[in-house]
Amino acid sequence: MANRHNLLNGPEPAEFRQKLNIIIVVILAALTVLLARLWYLQVIKGDDLKQRSENNSIRFRNVMPLRGLIMDRNRHVVVDNRPSFDVLYMPGRGKYPDHLIEKLKVIYKRRSLELSYDQSLPRQMKPYLPVKLEKNVGMEKVAVVETNALDLPGIYIDVSPVRLYLDGETIAPIIGYTGEISKEELEKDEEEYASGDIVGKHGVEKFLDPYIRGSRGAELVEVNAYGKEIKNLGRIDPVSGYNIVLNIDADLQKTAWEAFENRPGAAVALDPRNGAVLTMVSSPSFDPNLFNSGFSREEWGKIANNPLNPLSNRAISGQYPPGSTYKMIVAAAALEEGIITPDTKFLCDGTYAFGNRTFRCWQKNGHGHISLHRAIVESCDVYFYNVGRLLGVDKIAHYAKLFGLGGVTGIDLPNEKSGLIPTKQWKLAKMKEPWQTGETISISIGQGFDLVTPLQLASAYSALSNGGILWQPQLVRSIETMDGKIHKEFLPAKKGELSLKKETIDLLGHALWGVVNEPTGTGKAARRPNADVCGKTGTSQVVGLPENERARREKKLGVLQRDHALFVCFAPLKDPEIAVAVIVENAGHGGSVAAPIARKILDAYFEGKKKIKQPEVVMLNPPAKSEHQ
Repeated sequence: MANRHNLLNGPEPAEFRQKLNIIIVVILAALTVLLARLWYLQVIKGDDLKQRSENNSIRFRNVMPLRGLIMDRNRHVVVDNRPSFDVLYMPGRGKYPDHLIEKLKVIYKRRSLELSYDQSLPRQMKPYLPVKLEKNVGMEKVAVVETNALDLPGIYIDVSPVRLYLDGETIAPIIGYTGEISKEELEKDEEEYASGDIVGKHGVEKFLDPYIRGSRGAELVEVNAYGKEIKNLGRIDPVSGYNIVLNIDADLQKTAWEAFENRPGAAVALDPRNGAVLTMVSSPSFDPNLFNSGFSREEWGKIANNPLNPLSNRAISGQYPPGSTYKMIVAAAALEEGIITPDTKFLCDGTYAFGNRTFRCWQKNGHGHISLHRAIVESCDVYFYNVGRLLGVDKIAHYAKLFGLGGVTGIDLPNEKSGLIPTKQWKLAKMKEPWQTGETISISIGQGFDLVTPLQLASAYSALSNGGILWQPQLVRSIETMDGKIHKEFLPAKKGELSLKKETIDLLGHALWGVVNEPTGTGKAARRPNADVCGKTGTSQVVGLPENERARREKKLGVLQRDHALFVCFAPLKDPEIAVAVIVENAGHGGSVAAPIARKILDAYFEGKKKIKQPEVVMLNPPAKSEHQ
């Protein structure tokens, strides 16, 4: 009965209470562990886990297009593309950026590498807007970052195309360079551009950027907490830019560049038949590939603060007194106005007195009684002092502007300068002073206020050589699709006509032939056995010299105060194919310094014709041939 009673009534209360307490303790312990874990995850690790969760998501990424190739007239590629590996930091994927960067420096140091990023990170960074720490890094750094990705959350490698300038500094002032779009550029056209876009910053890259840059693509990728791509969810391919074909001959460009031997100056060669720019050199220059790897402040300072300004294209923006190359303009004006005839003579005894001033000829003992032909051949200053005074400043200016001086040529490049051709009205408006006759005497030999660019000189002599047509200089021949189809072609553009008598053009052409080929000519250094070269030397003063002969000899000039050397020419005499203008800064006499450079350019051009079949020349309304005795 007793056992039956125990079975019916269950365990005693004391025993049950003991078991219940054990169960409660176990449950409370489990709840405590669970709550502690939840507190740790929610409070201690909450921000980090939230960030990881957000990072393990879908990311939209722009895909940069390939910029179009740039080729020379013979379709040799001078600008290509190559992959660049950049080190980026994504703020939304890594906390404590300063700590991460320090960690990256330590990891680099183990491999004897240095982090080139020497700036402070922005205080406020958007979570999904990456910060570029390094650009165009080598494969060793790529391997280091990829290998240590788990220790560097938020730091990753990105691949993008960058420009490869195959001819470097040789052609840099023409081609320019590229760089990330600036805030100011972005504000001008927010519809076409986006932050991080690569745009042209100079030269052809800038002038034709809308054609060259192409269109961005995009892709959706899934990434994990460490920023590694897991899956590509979709892609819109970028559209590559158009290719550019230049009129430049890369081999001729190299020859012209090397001929300067690092001396400052510029050279331009044009085709007088259509205005095509065959070569354009500006020295000193810069290596545009440096803009792909990123400059330190010191490196950029060496370029930006260089007094010779290597970023400037001297051929189109360098403004120089034309010196004796201007005598051709004065001679044309005097013949057309009937001021002189080919037989008009003036006496040159080495000086020209006007008022209380004495103007000197470069030939100390003078040239004697001299007519126009010999005055041009031997570059007599006194002859042109007389002619210029008879003409007056405004008539000289009128003919100079007919030749395209004093205004931009319209070449397809940015930042072209117009030079300066003075008039009475100009001086009165600019300086509030009347024009003085003595100033006319100075400008009659290309000194005083006269300023021209090398391109203007080449264009002016081209017009004289081809019978009177002033062509607009053209650097670009065509814009093409990636498969070689022409999108836009640049045909010769007629800018104006000299409207000179044929007799005037013939007489001047024959005199310019004499400058190079006659025994007393000042341009003998440009003489070639197989081509009739016609040209004019020039030496332009940078600073005025005292009139007293002794002081003139004893005055010591710094390098940047010495005379510029000039030479302008075309060849051959009949049916000319090339016109060249050369200016070497602070180098002395044009006949001894600039003419040999022009000779090398001419030699390379005519030798190149034997090796390469030249593209067909396009001409509009070709001028009649000039006949010279």
